[in-house]
Amino acid sequence: MNSRIIFVNTLTFLRVPLIFSWLVFAILEEYRPGFWATFLAGASMFLSGVTDFFDGYLARRWKAVSQLGKMADPLMDKIFYVVTFPALTWQIAVQQDRWHALAMLAFTILYILRDLWVTFMRSVGTLYGADVQAMWLGKVRTALSFPAAGWVYAYLVLHSYVPAEGAAWNAAWRGSCFAVELFMIVLNVVSFCTYTRAYLPYLKKALERK
Repeated sequence: MNSRIIFVNTLTFLRVPLIFSWLVFAILEEYRPGFWATFLAGASMFLSGVTDFFDGYLARRWKAVSQLGKMADPLMDKIFYVVTFPALTWQIAVQQDRWHALAMLAFTILYILRDLWVTFMRSVGTLYGADVQAMWLGKVRTALSFPAAGWVYAYLVLHSYVPAEGAAWNAAWRGSCFAVELFMIVLNVVSFCTYTRAYLPYLKKALERK
């Protein structure tokens, strides 16, 4: 196999150990706060996002696209969602911010449901030779997922270090997390509807098939 393809695929698969590394350090930081746990968790999440950008960028630049890479990349993204968003929900709940935990729970459920539904619709589409490549809205959603998760996590680990006189800043930061989560929920709903409309004819054919 071409060495460039191997490098690109390695970047793709590297996302999994990085995000699980973030999970371990994030849990450790919650129970035993400290600089190194926070730093290593943040670095792991950041590098996970970097791999998502560069594997696709380098694959296109080097013409190193492979069938394995095409299948692995969306799977790695889904692993990121399944690990990160439930963990953030747990972390918010541990910090006893009930309304934020509820918002993050709704966000997480909708996020995962959207992925399951799109995977199902694509599977139906393949029965009839449909083009099942990711739509631009899906790519935008994926790209924004990493900074969105990072922004919420940054708030969760740093807001307690803001001095008492910075309460207004903390409140604004917390509000921005709600805004980010709401925006991503809307983006998920729009993406859900877009994929449904695109693959609905194939679903109808499948339902009518004897």
